[in-house]
Amino acid sequence: MTVHYFNSQSFFPQRIAIFVDMQNVFYSAKNIFQSKINFKKLMEIIVGQRELIRAIAYIVQRPEIDQSGFMDLLNKFGYEVKTKELRVRNDGTAKGDWDMAIAIDSIAIAEKVDTIVLVSGDGDFVPLVEMLKARGCRVEVVAFPSSTSNDLINSSSLFIPIEESLLFKETKKKDHP
Repeated sequence: MTVHYFNSQSFFPQRIAIFVDMQNVFYSAKNIFQSKINFKKLMEIIVGQRELIRAIAYIVQRPEIDQSGFMDLLNKFGYEVKTKELRVRNDGTAKGDWDMAIAIDSIAIAEKVDTIVLVSGDGDFVPLVEMLKARGCRVEVVAFPSSTSNDLINSSSLFIPIEESLLFKETKKKDHP
């Protein structure tokens, strides 16, 4: 006897929104693996057979670094890019995170999607994850296990580790052949 299970996704594709805390995952890849993330492949893995409603990558810009090529690639891969300038305080310390905007954007879209995918290992997002889940939203966290808050992992509906297969080392161009 063959048993067939009802697969609700075949009739009602799961709608997802992806929020990428770029500073968190970019610098984790750089500092832990001396690599960069293949954001096209990451998007493909996260979305799978689901319906992507929106994907936003949040970038903090530094005046001395030109990220225009990187942002163009992210756009090409299907990410909406939001940027803001790094703010340097009078005492020399700097502030440049998108935590509040990520929280606001994810709350704003929560009623329109089934799943929020947070690409970050930042434990500051635990209250957001818990609130979204209490409102009936599934919350998946995608990040590097070694740089992700255990509280964030435990609060998520599903933790998906970024594996080395999603990384690449950038090769420097040589001055001569």
